[in-house]
Amino acid sequence: MLSLLSLACGLTVMSLLLIRSGLQKQIRTSLVADLSHSTVTFENLQRQRQQMLDREVALLADLPSLKALMTTHDLRTIADGGTEFWKVSGSDLFALLDESGAVAAVYANGGLPEPQGIDRQLKRLLTAPPERRYLLSNHRLYYVSFRPLYFGTEATGTPLGFVVAGSAIDDRVSREVSEAAAADAIFLAASEIVSSTLSAQHNADLEEQANTLAGQATGDLRLGNEHYLAASVSIPTLSDVPVRLLVLKSFDQASQFAMRLNRMILALGLLVLVIGTLVGLYISGIITRPLDSLVAGARSIGSGNFDYQFERGAVVELNELSTALDRMRNQLRDSQQELIESARLAIIGRMASSISHDLRHYLSAIYANAEFLAHSAIPPAERDELMGEMKTAVQGMTDVLESLVVFSRTGKSLNPTYESLSYLVERAAALIRMHPDAQTVAIVLEPMPQIDTWIDARMIERAVCNLLLNAVQSAKSGASPAWTRLSVNQTEKSIEIRVTDSGPGVPAAIRDTLFEPFVSDGKRRGIGLGLTIAHRIAQEHGGDVRLEDSRPGRTTFLLYIAKSVVESPGSAEKDQSASLLT
Repeated sequence: MLSLLSLACGLTVMSLLLIRSGLQKQIRTSLVADLSHSTVTFENLQRQRQQMLDREVALLADLPSLKALMTTHDLRTIADGGTEFWKVSGSDLFALLDESGAVAAVYANGGLPEPQGIDRQLKRLLTAPPERRYLLSNHRLYYVSFRPLYFGTEATGTPLGFVVAGSAIDDRVSREVSEAAAADAIFLAASEIVSSTLSAQHNADLEEQANTLAGQATGDLRLGNEHYLAASVSIPTLSDVPVRLLVLKSFDQASQFAMRLNRMILALGLLVLVIGTLVGLYISGIITRPLDSLVAGARSIGSGNFDYQFERGAVVELNELSTALDRMRNQLRDSQQELIESARLAIIGRMASSISHDLRHYLSAIYANAEFLAHSAIPPAERDELMGEMKTAVQGMTDVLESLVVFSRTGKSLNPTYESLSYLVERAAALIRMHPDAQTVAIVLEPMPQIDTWIDARMIERAVCNLLLNAVQSAKSGASPAWTRLSVNQTEKSIEIRVTDSGPGVPAAIRDTLFEPFVSDGKRRGIGLGLTIAHRIAQEHGGDVRLEDSRPGRTTFLLYIAKSVVESPGSAEKDQSASLLT
């Protein structure tokens, strides 16, 4: 039910996001289209203004009195007399130029333009294309038109100069564009506002973000707490300062319907969630909880607990399932007991077979040699030889019995003492040198560091002896000269003991089962417990034994014990539940 509730919540949220995304895309597309229409609206308004301004300038250029004023060629006279024509024209900007394009007089509402800037732009006006009729001076933007003055007709007359008239692009024009386009209009010179329909606070925010829209046709702005979509149109001016028209529409206002729809869908999703939760709780009481009980019972059975009692509920099918699991539990318990008995019998059989074979071999040698010793005619030299063979057989039987004793005791609590590991290794090597199988094998001890630590000395010595004896027996079956090398070193986390021999290597057939009980290959003596015992002793000391290298002429076994265990005697005293028959 939790999955179903999660799915319902996920579908609700996904639906909300998809609808929101679709609506926002549609709103954005509509706003971009409206903003494009707004810029077209501005261009149409300017085209009408251009026609009116061109007609006004044409009328002024035909005035004889203006032509007569320009024939004086006196700048002071032209400046004084031009004021009357400026007032008659009703223009925001009025200028008279001589026949070379030099400025003779300039008049403007709101203060005179900058002399150098206006002179340079008016000269550019005379050769600029028709669409480049915008002039920027003294933080004011003008749309201008000009007409040449001739003494006589335009075709045959003498040039007297030029008359220029301009209309200011101010807040009044911005409001007209805003009303016609149903959007806010802002004229920017670089990042400074020339005219705007926004509030003072929004104007300040816009000037801080104006550069983010440079070179973009459309973009997003956040003015105050409101999100706007902006369209930018470059205005070709005669000035070196870039001028743009920004048309803004509030994205938040256009998204109000989407926000209301989101709230409705969210409320609907919460309602579905509440209803689903109530339904889930009801279903949980009659189905989910009983199922959880069945799952817990199945896990208990899987972990070996066959005493778990399955509960019965109100659902008939679940009761039938509980009854079936009860039957399965009883069957598994009976089957497990049978498997344990079978495994015990199999292990006992393997052990008895291996032990009887080795003991019969040793007893046969003792019996035969004892019969020979009964004859008094046997020379002393042969008698000593027979006694040696009997001692070897007794030693073999002792090794078998001792291996069984150690194997049966591994897994019990350790008895750690503070010992010198190098001394233990040397003592184990000395014991193996006295073994009959080591008579023809050279046992080499590499220089060892002085390592004093907490270990079970008897167990570690047994493990090293088993590895050395295994290496000696392997080296005897290899090429001459036969040798075994033993080294001890330590790392940051462990103490490592390596035993290397010159034997033929471990057969591939037994590498996977090398450390299991009663596994051997081609040995004349031993019941296959040496490596098993060494492996268990290493594990009880927090380490392990592994075959590090095996090839003809070089086989290496690594025994390592963890410093975290041997450095703390209390940590080594823990029970290791291992039994011969389980």
